[in-house]
Amino acid sequence: MLLTNIAKFLAVVILLSACDEGRRKPEMDAETSPYDEPQVVGEIVSREIIESSGLAASQCQEGVLWTHNDSGDGPFIYAIDISGKTLGVWKVDGAIHTDWEDIALRRDETGTCHLYIGDIGNTDSLGRTLHNVYRIKEPVILPERPNDKKDAAADTEPAETLEFRYPDSNHDAESLLVHPATGNIYVLIKSLESASAIFKLAPGFGGKQTQIATRLGDFSLPAIPRGSVTGGSIAPDGTRLVLSDYSAAYEISLPSGAHDFDEIWTQRPIAFSLGKRRQGEAITYSRDGMSIFATSEKQNAPIIQVRRK
Repeated sequence: MLLTNIAKFLAVVILLSACDEGRRKPEMDAETSPYDEPQVVGEIVSREIIESSGLAASQCQEGVLWTHNDSGDGPFIYAIDISGKTLGVWKVDGAIHTDWEDIALRRDETGTCHLYIGDIGNTDSLGRTLHNVYRIKEPVILPERPNDKKDAAADTEPAETLEFRYPDSNHDAESLLVHPATGNIYVLIKSLESASAIFKLAPGFGGKQTQIATRLGDFSLPAIPRGSVTGGSIAPDGTRLVLSDYSAAYEISLPSGAHDFDEIWTQRPIAFSLGKRRQGEAITYSRDGMSIFATSEKQNAPIIQVRRK
């Protein structure tokens, strides 16, 4: 795990070096942006959360955000409110934490909420060919004093597993998105050299066969590096999605009259600010889709909110 952390550190150093050598940040126009200026609304207080790598807002419990640590932690998920207060720690039953990079939440047609956890990281020190997406029923936050330590963590219901591989080569990915209606899963690779490749998975959990992801094409952020996607989320109504890199956020909207969600990847992204983040990787839409929340790696990370105009 030490080698994994060293490799991630070196990747960040390379990225920062690119900034010093003429990195082009996205053009952001406050007047045309669909979002207001970012506001810090809280701070993660839990000492257990040191690398908030993914973020998801509950659709079944008001004001609840879910996060997890990057590689180096066990299979734990953490519930917090938007002020950063700890609401509980759970151990994901049946899951292995190799390199968890993102988390998503979907409320299905029965009204049940499930969390999707992407064990999709693949630094050079791992050399992984197989990856997993875990799905669990969202734990219920209890009103009494929450368990805020890993050694007191409750177990989730047993996780369902979707094992997959890419059709071309090994990739490192940090973004997992789940469509609210279809349950289709999208994984965007992270690249410092090229555009980000978009892969799609059917929601086939519990099977014994390894699914081969479908490559939909490439997506470029209006920044340099153009493929350094660190997080993503689909709006609850399925008409918009947001991606982030270390510099900003980028929203894409489904074209009017579109019948296939995959048409969204042909649209032009609009960049907007997330403020200052030490190493920003996690982003999600709010429960009503009218705000976006973002966090950062490192301990006591800020919780940033941007409201839709």
